[in-house]
Amino acid sequence: MNAGAVLVVPACEPGHGGGHLIRCMALVNGLRTLGRDSWLFLPALTDVNNFFNVMRFDRNRLMGESGLSNIHWECIILDRFQTPPEELARWTLLAPVIGIDEGGPSRDSFDFLIDILPGCHRISPNIADPSLLPLPDKPRAKDNAPAAPFKVLISFGQEDAAGLGPAAAESLAAHNSDAEITLLRGGINSPLPTPHSPKTITTIPDLNKHLHEYNLLITHYGITAFEALYAGVPVLLVSPGAYHEKLAQKAGFYSLGVGKTTVKKLKCLLFNKDKINHTFLHKLKNRCAALAVQYNLDHAPRRSLAELINGVIPNVNRNCPVCGTELHGPALARFSERAYRRCTCCGIISMSRINPPPIEYAKEYFFEQYQQQYGKTYIEDFPHLKTMGKRRLAVIKKIGSRGTGTGASGFDNTANGNTPLLLDIGCAYGPFLAAAREEGFSPCGIDPAEDAVRYVTQNLNIPAIQGFFPIIHSPPKNARETLSVSPEQKQNGVGPVKVIVTSKSEGPLLPTPHSPYSVITLWYVIEHFRDCVPVLAEIRKLLKPGGVLAFATPSFSGISGRASLKRFLENSPADHWTIWSPAVCVQALKTAGFTVEKTVNSGHHPERFPLLGIFARSRKSPLYGLLLAISKIFSLGDTFEVYAVRD
Repeated sequence: MNAGAVLVVPACEPGHGGGHLIRCMALVNGLRTLGRDSWLFLPALTDVNNFFNVMRFDRNRLMGESGLSNIHWECIILDRFQTPPEELARWTLLAPVIGIDEGGPSRDSFDFLIDILPGCHRISPNIADPSLLPLPDKPRAKDNAPAAPFKVLISFGQEDAAGLGPAAAESLAAHNSDAEITLLRGGINSPLPTPHSPKTITTIPDLNKHLHEYNLLITHYGITAFEALYAGVPVLLVSPGAYHEKLAQKAGFYSLGVGKTTVKKLKCLLFNKDKINHTFLHKLKNRCAALAVQYNLDHAPRRSLAELINGVIPNVNRNCPVCGTELHGPALARFSERAYRRCTCCGIISMSRINPPPIEYAKEYFFEQYQQQYGKTYIEDFPHLKTMGKRRLAVIKKIGSRGTGTGASGFDNTANGNTPLLLDIGCAYGPFLAAAREEGFSPCGIDPAEDAVRYVTQNLNIPAIQGFFPIIHSPPKNARETLSVSPEQKQNGVGPVKVIVTSKSEGPLLPTPHSPYSVITLWYVIEHFRDCVPVLAEIRKLLKPGGVLAFATPSFSGISGRASLKRFLENSPADHWTIWSPAVCVQALKTAGFTVEKTVNSGHHPERFPLLGIFARSRKSPLYGLLLAISKIFSLGDTFEVYAVRD
């Protein structure tokens, strides 16, 4: 799958310094080096000309307002410091939005969050990793002790509105003649005090390559402080405001405090009788070395920010994938590649992913992976699954009989009394299909795994299609005909599917809409659909009035979800796009045109109860039986079955 274009939007307004813009320019340059189409968004009249030459940035990669609608954006990266809600709403209309070090009021409304710098945020990000910084050159061992004189670099960003840089430089220059003080001066409105004048420069070309040459960095909380940790340079902070001081304290840096007055402490800490205080500097260096380990800055990074973003192909649901309602509100939980939101209308929990799930429904899925989870392969478990299928069919028969009034066997499919048709979506190797045939149904299946479909058609002699539901059900010209996919599948890039029935002797052809189904089932399948709206619509179209829709799926209202919903979601498989519960499925299916007749709670696990579960790991434990009874009485199973009829 070809990755689309990336738009990077920096904070470049006065008062935000130049760090955000520099980082965004570096990101665009890095993405272009990796072959990704990427652009830097700058509003008209933004004066950043002094940055272009320093960053060697191609002005042809600038994007303005007028060009936004001309490109299909894969995602938008906002490095905006604090994004107003109305601005975020505007960007989300174009593409999925990823926030970098976002600290604004709309932080939790972002599709995904990447925190490179640790923050004081109540809301956890998807990814937190300071090693994503554009890190400086790491010195060789012999470079760890720069030659005399003692070199101090003072840098407070491009603006330094508080004037901390000149104040710190003047303080140090006035009390020591042995140290070489270099002020990286960005603020044009910060006059340097007199009479003492340390070395003052406007910029250091390729600072990353020279940072390790200094013995000490004095700065505020920000990117440069973490770059110094990686370079092995001790860092001493002075905060321009309370927010920076809060960040510095939480991150573990040594900070002198807020404002110019705290700069006076520098002479007491760094100098003793005009001599360098090596005792304090040794402690500071050890503290910074520990921080480097804490933030994964003690070794070469495994990836850059550009490499991370280059792998992004996000799947984000703007509307509930079950009832179609627009999704609002904050994220329910965030993990490294996933975010979850709850629909305020039907209550379904849905997942968005920063990239596609790494799961293929091939033979290994039913053998190696199935055996790891259940201790046996799918085929070895076939008899048990078939028995379970017969129990479910008994419920289906009862509901179908009540709906059609045709007696115990029920489901007369036509006026001629043909056997009722049943479609099992995600049929796997066909244990439910085999049970349905023995219970008097005319079954057929569909599954994406070719090996599974071959087993169903050749070993069980039951018709099946390889592919992804929904497909267009049109009468095939012959049994070898390839069926086309639905418009929804074309949109999602799913290829055509084929019929694995080669002759009438191998089984009947797949029934078509001219003979509507009496039953359609999905056993632990519905959660695998990214968008259930077209799935449920197609099922309703294929079912006759009063026909039964039955499925099983995990429940977030079971004991695991109640004990810790965040942990339950974290352990949810990477390809489960929707998560249901018995209560929410009533409203969700009603919206789709179904009435829930019955739910059956299943998947009871006494050992998962908080506190007491540790004493119920053995079925022989007296507590096991008690907790099992409680789980059944209060419907605390981690899975459930639902049986509904088409309205």
